[in-house]
Amino acid sequence: MSRVIRRFRSLPIRSRLALLVAAAVAFAVAAVSVTCWFLVQGKLYEQVNADLRKMSMPQRYNQVAALLDACPKTVQSDQNDGTDQNGAGGLHTQNTYIQLVKADGTPCVSSTSAGTVKVTDADKNVIKQAADTGGSALDGIIRNGTDTDGNPVRVFTTPLLVNQTPMSPAQLYPDTALVVAVPLKNTQSTLNDLALILLLVSGVGVIGAGAAGLAVARAGLRPVDKLTEAVEHVARTEDLNIRIPVEDDSEDEVARLSRSFNSMTSALASSRELQQQLIADAGHELRTPLTSLRTNIELLTRSEETGRPIPEADRKALLASVKAQMTELAALIGDLQELSRSEGQRGERVQVISLEDTVESALRRARLRGPELTITADIQPWYVRAEPAALERAVVNILDNAVKFSPEAGTIEVALHAGVLTVRDHGPGIPADELPYVFDRFWRSPSARALPGSGLGLSIVARTVQQAGGQVTLARAEGGGTVATVRLPGAPTPPPAEPQEL
Repeated sequence: MSRVIRRFRSLPIRSRLALLVAAAVAFAVAAVSVTCWFLVQGKLYEQVNADLRKMSMPQRYNQVAALLDACPKTVQSDQNDGTDQNGAGGLHTQNTYIQLVKADGTPCVSSTSAGTVKVTDADKNVIKQAADTGGSALDGIIRNGTDTDGNPVRVFTTPLLVNQTPMSPAQLYPDTALVVAVPLKNTQSTLNDLALILLLVSGVGVIGAGAAGLAVARAGLRPVDKLTEAVEHVARTEDLNIRIPVEDDSEDEVARLSRSFNSMTSALASSRELQQQLIADAGHELRTPLTSLRTNIELLTRSEETGRPIPEADRKALLASVKAQMTELAALIGDLQELSRSEGQRGERVQVISLEDTVESALRRARLRGPELTITADIQPWYVRAEPAALERAVVNILDNAVKFSPEAGTIEVALHAGVLTVRDHGPGIPADELPYVFDRFWRSPSARALPGSGLGLSIVARTVQQAGGQVTLARAEGGGTVATVRLPGAPTPPPAEPQEL
């Protein structure tokens, strides 16, 4: 059985669907055919039984007198005194078996009977029950039997009940039973013909259902074939621009699968474009510090190889430049690593943290980077769900921008109220036409390209705040400068700690 199941599962889907449809139709047709056959058989036997009961109604005495007198001898037509000219006085029709059975099983057959029915114990029991009950059990039995030639017959055996005269009550003969039978040849022939017709109809139905199932499977799986071809094309060519046509009003499972596939390929194509853009931008940004490093290192190497020392002041400047370029390169690599981290890696580290503490820690680092600046802070408690290191880095990046663009001895104002963090500087500000691009990767204002930085800081800020469920904006401040606003969902108090299982 398991072997058949494994072979069935190895078939194509359309073949399995066709087989399942054919099997379902075959089961239904078989059930209907068998039910129909048994219903027809029951109706035919009911009709035969009714005819047998009608023929065995209480008979007049003179119609069975010859049989009663001659029993247990076989009665000939000339022994009936002219009363059996219609075959025991009209007890039969053509092809009808008529006979009496004595208590010991001896049959008394009418000369006009179609033959002799084999007597069974069931027939004897009818006589015994009639004698035991005094005639109260006169229903008789109906059974299938055979005659002496082996032909199948339908037999009705009942206690013999005879009218002496038309007006007299029926008299019971408790030691004798009347056996009436008809041949079953025609009935069985009809049932055999019906079985053959039903078998042919069932076969045609199953074959038609299998063909229809195969056609329906092919039509229904045609979109799946297109989807398969599209997937194979993507796997073979890595072309993510392929799309499967889907009708707008179609809402079936295949249409939903096709739309999901189109959405997936669109997302993958967009992700690849962003990845390629990131690689191109990263390569462009890495080229500048690497070129500067190479130039400075080559100057130092050549000085050593030629034996011509570089003046001390120039040497210190070269080393300072190498150190600065190394720092910038390390910062750029760190930013790229931050952007390349997956969502799952971030989700594992998300926890409830105090935004107040995060801002305080970022302020301490910002004051070290701009010791000549005045940084004021008005901070209130606020708790959010975020990754601690990523959120602190985002706040540090915002403060670094404020420090970078603030004038000497300038002021930076920091405030945190009800989950809204604002950082305002008094620098030159950002032109209105550049505001839409400030959160793009590697984008740097033309006026700031001479300053250190990779152009990824604000992009990391936007991504971190978005992952925490918040929003970040950058706008020109009244009176000059720039104001950065970060809104994060949370609460002024930490949520209650979850009980720990012992």
